[in-house]
Amino acid sequence: MSGPGHHPLALTAQNLSAIGESVPVPEYDRTAVTAGIVHFGVGGFHRAHQAMYTDRVLASGATEWGICGVGVMPADRRMAEVLAAQDHLYTLVTKAPDGTVEARVIGSIVDYLYAPDDPEAVLEKLADPAVRIVSLTVTEGGYSLNQVTGEFDPSPAPIRADLAAGPGTAPATVFGLVTEGLRRRRDRGIPPFTVMSCDNLQGNGHLAAKAFTAYATAKDAELGAWVAAGVAFPNCMVDRITPVTTDADRATVAERFGIDDSWPVVCEPFTQWALEDHFPGGRPAWETVGAQLVPDVVPYELMKLRLLNASHQGIAYFGVLAGYTYVDDAAKDETIARFLLDYMEREARPTLAPVPGIDLDAYSRELIERFSNAGIRDTLARLAAESSDRIPKWLVPVIRANLEAGRDVTLSAAIVASWARYAEAVDEQGNPITVVDRLADERMAAAAAQASDPLAFVRNPDLFGDLATEERFTEPYLAALDSLHSKGAAATVKGLVEARPSG
Repeated sequence: MSGPGHHPLALTAQNLSAIGESVPVPEYDRTAVTAGIVHFGVGGFHRAHQAMYTDRVLASGATEWGICGVGVMPADRRMAEVLAAQDHLYTLVTKAPDGTVEARVIGSIVDYLYAPDDPEAVLEKLADPAVRIVSLTVTEGGYSLNQVTGEFDPSPAPIRADLAAGPGTAPATVFGLVTEGLRRRRDRGIPPFTVMSCDNLQGNGHLAAKAFTAYATAKDAELGAWVAAGVAFPNCMVDRITPVTTDADRATVAERFGIDDSWPVVCEPFTQWALEDHFPGGRPAWETVGAQLVPDVVPYELMKLRLLNASHQGIAYFGVLAGYTYVDDAAKDETIARFLLDYMEREARPTLAPVPGIDLDAYSRELIERFSNAGIRDTLARLAAESSDRIPKWLVPVIRANLEAGRDVTLSAAIVASWARYAEAVDEQGNPITVVDRLADERMAAAAAQASDPLAFVRNPDLFGDLATEERFTEPYLAALDSLHSKGAAATVKGLVEARPSG
């Protein structure tokens, strides 16, 4: 048997009944489950969110909605190996702020294909009439959209190669694979699947539609027209803080729950999924297990992106520069917490429409509590990664909306300045900072140029548009950047909080 004090059991289908003596496990017959969903980008978030909701649906007997994961990137090979060894099972560990830790085994992923090893298997899975949804968590930058224009950018080498490849060459990108899967369905008289983006992008369905339709059109104009006319791209907002799995997490699962799991997932108790109900081919009854099916996702999207995601940027760079490593420690700094609440109240929330069923005051306060959850131990470095894909999508729209309305942007500008200071790649103690970003070299070079050109970092029009010429932005930006250099992060945040207007 498994459990505390016993030798941990390998997480396999054969051991499920024994593991079930200690933690909840799938009670449905997984051998009867077929894949109705193909998901690209199986990482921690997908497994803590969409796969968790789908596991709950499968428990009601809807066996046609299992998930087949697909990996495209080199780093996905490890996920393929781990899931194969564990019969595609994994442990979901929920850590509450009060120290409560709960675990359950999730069984909704029933297959996983690693595209570089067998692209034809992926293409045939996509063409399978049983598959009615293709979902995506491929990161904010995975859609190859220009940051300013929002148009599809076909210039990255892998995309160019797929577009130029002849009929006998297997595609290598998510665009190539999904488009070829749709072509096969069209040619075989099979209705198209729905494409559902679950990435943190405003109007993620609209953006996915733009990207995939543009790719398909560039590949084959008639196919592009068929995709535009017949493929549904619902919008959705997804929310659950899910840090990177650590060896300590693996040890906890083994010691506390008696499960030998090579890649468990740790998350917070909070979860939200607001979803546009636009699935012509059908969908799981996610609304019966906690998802919100709503006619308009936009208010929920903007709330999450501009409050939670942008606040993550607000804490990330200031937190690292002030000497913190973990999000919860930085969030417990009263000055940083006040800064984030001020940002949300004074700059983010004025750009939001009312959100049905949500008290934004309570939501903002709850965000600080969620950030302060010591059980999660999320790292500031994770939040500070891929900033070139995040700041332009989450924070720059707040700045633009406020400038257009004649409102203040002091705190938003300071967050951008904290990124510029972070990108100098050395902290206030002289220790190196590892900048993880697709534009790391360019961003670090721009940060290094600030000594002679203080606005160098914000002159990139693909990231910031014309903000470098907007005095109402550059004045507070330069003030914050100067303070970061002369006084440090802690004093800069304190000054911003103390200087906030009254009323």
